Amino acid sequence: MIQLGGEKFNLVDVFPKVLTVPDSFVVRNNKIQTTTDRAKESHGEAKLYIASKDTMREFYGQEGFHAICFMLKQDLVNYLNTLKIEYLNPSQNYRGMENFSVLWEERMNKINSLEDEIITFEISDQYQIKGPRGYVNSPDMGYQLIRELSLPLVSYILVKKLSDTTGSELYYWKLFVDFEAIEQMKSIPTVFTYGKSKLQTQISEEAEKQIEEEVKSIKRGRDGQQKYREKLLEQCPFCPFTMVADDRLLIASHIKPWAIANEKERIDPYNGYMLTPTYDRLFDKGFITFTEDRHVHISNFLSSRTCKQLGLEDDKFIQMLPMDKKRIAYLEFHRKTVFKD
Repeated sequence: MIQLGGEKFNLVDVFPKVLTVPDSFVVRNNKIQTTTDRAKESHGEAKLYIASKDTMREFYGQEGFHAICFMLKQDLVNYLNTLKIEYLNPSQNYRGMENFSVLWEERMNKINSLEDEIITFEISDQYQIKGPRGYVNSPDMGYQLIRELSLPLVSYILVKKLSDTTGSELYYWKLFVDFEAIEQMKSIPTVFTYGKSKLQTQISEEAEKQIEEEVKSIKRGRDGQQKYREKLLEQCPFCPFTMVADDRLLIASHIKPWAIANEKERIDPYNGYMLTPTYDRLFDKGFITFTEDRHVHISNFLSSRTCKQLGLEDDKFIQMLPMDKKRIAYLEFHRKTVFKD
């Protein structure tokens, strides 16, 4: 039994695919500018690709299904707060990036003004579309909010199938931020002139200098990551789950993600753990988190089958997990912002 928005639900299933929001789905201001024709009108398409038709219908229902879905107002507030750094310092060339700070304020005010804590919408199977790919669509406000709030490639959706106290099935959609995607995009030198991306062979001397500065910034970041790793290894010479101490197999995993951390936090060894790859991935993607008394919490966006296959136990005590006041503060951020609760 889980509680969401003051209501109690039973967890039935978790959709096996991550729904990365594509550029074609979002509203015009959120689209990535890729052509020299800035005046070209493009408002996106309302249909959303889910998965293959077979996978989609196994989860949502048979061909022609209509499914009741919902989001939580507080989830959207948390999502926008997490994404604020991308609005203020974009990693991509969004069409409306000149006004992104204003757009963030407008969108946050819009969410805060919603009267209901639970935002419902109905999706329908777009069975008329030929081929193996499964799509849904909806005219409802909640669905349109997803189009308005999502930024392409850095926003994604996870879905749970729930049943309420009457036994009716409904679907809980939750928006997340892909910190890894933001970090990768910011590591690629890109020059923007009046919002348009240019090839390096075409750029001016001024733009070449801009690229040179970006490359230097990337190098400084990599140097900082190496020093961070070395200091973290001194504090955490092994993975607290597997006890593996071979540093070739250990990953320096940030608690507060690199993409949204400030310069000091990025190289602070207290903002991290040394983990073997599977546990690094689980922690980095928010499928596990830790309490200040060294217990691991597992996201219920992971299926029980996956947990069993990985040998994960909720609330298990991790005796060798480093814990101190600084890590406790970082972990509070991780639980509120990164962990998929």
